Amino acid sequence: MEQFLAYPLRLIPYVAITLMFAFTFHEFAHAFVAYKFGDMTAKNQGRLTLNPLKHLDPFGTLLILIAGFGWARPVPVNRFFFKKPRLAGVLVSVAGPLSNLILAAIGFIIAYGLLKFGVTISDNFSEFLTVFINLNIVLFIFNLLPLPPLDGYRIVEDLAPNHVRAKMTQYEQYGILIFLILVITPLDRYTIQPIFDVVIPWVGNVLSNFIYGLFL
Repeated sequence: MEQFLAYPLRLIPYVAITLMFAFTFHEFAHAFVAYKFGDMTAKNQGRLTLNPLKHLDPFGTLLILIAGFGWARPVPVNRFFFKKPRLAGVLVSVAGPLSNLILAAIGFIIAYGLLKFGVTISDNFSEFLTVFINLNIVLFIFNLLPLPPLDGYRIVEDLAPNHVRAKMTQYEQYGILIFLILVITPLDRYTIQPIFDVVIPWVGNVLSNFIYGLFL
């Protein structure tokens, strides 16, 4: 069975728990920032909540265990209600990935906090913290890729001039196809994976050193 999974079987519980937190906080962050900028759409649909059942997509969650990537239920956002649509749009999009970076930081805080106070943790909990931190950093970086339908694409879209945005909208459907090809096929070894191999360790080291400096 393990050969059909993206993670070792013993890590699946840790991955599942991490995804429950990561996806829930990610989508809640989108909903919360949109609400603060005047968009009640997510709130009216019951998405302004930390209840995982409101955010998790069963198939998207299962797929990340099998294929290594997946998704939650996207939070509906109506930019019509924003007084400053571009600024609000960027901040709403950034909020999701940033929430994952914050969760990774919390993982480091727990690890170094326990170390500072001399609390011995089990190998299982240590392994869980490692999965929790790493997977949230992966989600932080992954969602910032400038490909539809990821948050990074929405950020670029809101920052782009109107004539560029019109072109982006026109070809967005092809961008989604390109995204799927890059993620599903072996092409990811030459495109997305090299980015991950460089950026993820760098983000992890910077965050780790920062939190370490606060505690020790």
